[in-house]
Amino acid sequence: MTGAPTDVPTKGDAATRRPAAPARTMPTLIALAAAGMVVSVQQTLVIPLLPQFMTTFDASVTAVTWVFTASLLAGAVATPLLTRFGDMYGKKRMILLALVLLILGSVLCAASGSLATLIAGRALQGVSSAMVPLAIGMIRDTFPRDRITTAIGVVSATMGVGGSIGMIVTGLIADRTTSHRPVFWIAAALGVFALVLVTVTARDVGARPGGRPDVPGAVLLAAWLVCLLLGISQGNAWGWASGGVLGLFGAAALLCAVWTAVELRVREPLVRLSLLVGPRSLSANVASALLGFSMFAAFTLIASFVQADPELVGYGLGGTVLHVGLYMLPSTATMLLSSTQSGRITARIGPAYTLAAGSALAGLSYFWLAVFNTRGIDMLIFSGIQGLGFGVAYAALGTLAVQHVPMDQSGIASGINSLVRVGGGGIAGAVTAAILAGMVIGGTDVPSLGAYELSFWIVGAGALLAGAVAVANGVRYRRDDAGF
Repeated sequence: MTGAPTDVPTKGDAATRRPAAPARTMPTLIALAAAGMVVSVQQTLVIPLLPQFMTTFDASVTAVTWVFTASLLAGAVATPLLTRFGDMYGKKRMILLALVLLILGSVLCAASGSLATLIAGRALQGVSSAMVPLAIGMIRDTFPRDRITTAIGVVSATMGVGGSIGMIVTGLIADRTTSHRPVFWIAAALGVFALVLVTVTARDVGARPGGRPDVPGAVLLAAWLVCLLLGISQGNAWGWASGGVLGLFGAAALLCAVWTAVELRVREPLVRLSLLVGPRSLSANVASALLGFSMFAAFTLIASFVQADPELVGYGLGGTVLHVGLYMLPSTATMLLSSTQSGRITARIGPAYTLAAGSALAGLSYFWLAVFNTRGIDMLIFSGIQGLGFGVAYAALGTLAVQHVPMDQSGIASGINSLVRVGGGGIAGAVTAAILAGMVIGGTDVPSLGAYELSFWIVGAGALLAGAVAVANGVRYRRDDAGF
């Protein structure tokens, strides 16, 4: 070790120089956006089906939650591995691998006759979570400087857009059949479409330094991530003070310390620690965790709130799964619109302040819902403002995460940023679940209106904190905030 690591590349470093961009980048963007959309769709397709799985497989709530948890854990492990391998051996190869595993997982889920088989299929699907950060890395390799932020915005917007579409698809199918199989066959078909599109149109022109995989680092990283996220996801079910949860957190801390020591000593580490704790990377990753906390909480909170029957519990909109998707359509439209304009905003005020503006809008949308939540129009207004905020914020966040790192580290930098966002989402699920379970209507186990409103306030505060972190980043790096 010759000195403290830094996350700012030197101008003479060949790894920071951009390759010549191909003449046509639009086909690549369309292919990457389509693939990102498919990945996002499969992530939310399963959420409304969880209660149905309890009946279909005669399983407990705890067992059924593994349908979601398995995908989360697989994605957490696969994202840093595939994004780093993308930097080393080619991002298009890893994107295609992720899509192939998504298709195989979807087919396995569609054909499943047992809960164990379904969980295995969901784990394969979860690997595809690496797709979006790989796509962001490919965009940085491929696109001209003046189009990078807009392209990142379009691909980043697929996270929210695909989530809403997934809810609508599931709702339409749930109205016609009680079987879970059609949902996964649709996911498989969409995966095949994205695979063909990426194969034919996407161009991977980034540098491929190659090298030897850091196997010990990969194993240790996977181990401590699984322990950490499993503890977070099972905290409410097992009890936060239980031996199992405390043991998982302790194991995560120990394994993380060992992993850090290994990464500091190996010649070609899986993850340069500066991508986690370097001053610019740290602020981008903290903002990402807070935005993940804010965005992922919406999927479960809004779904259950919309479906609550006001005649029985005194709040809610008495909707179905389909209504949940329809209420989120304004978010889909405004997210797409704002993400395409994010490049112009970033060119004027920089990615940090653009992220802050988007985060503020997202936070205000939740505050609106905490105060106004009795009519369908209230939900539609929330949805429109939320999409506007997240469309701007995620586009800027994708730029902020990679603009300061060497070209041969853009994939893993984006992957780490995506990973901490998933971690933030996992924490949001645990926090909101604890609130909903702890504040119930007297004599029942049904969450009270106050529980939902408190959750909306907390989630909105998370988005505002992300904006504050972004402002601090912008102030500190005011003179060095626009380069790729």
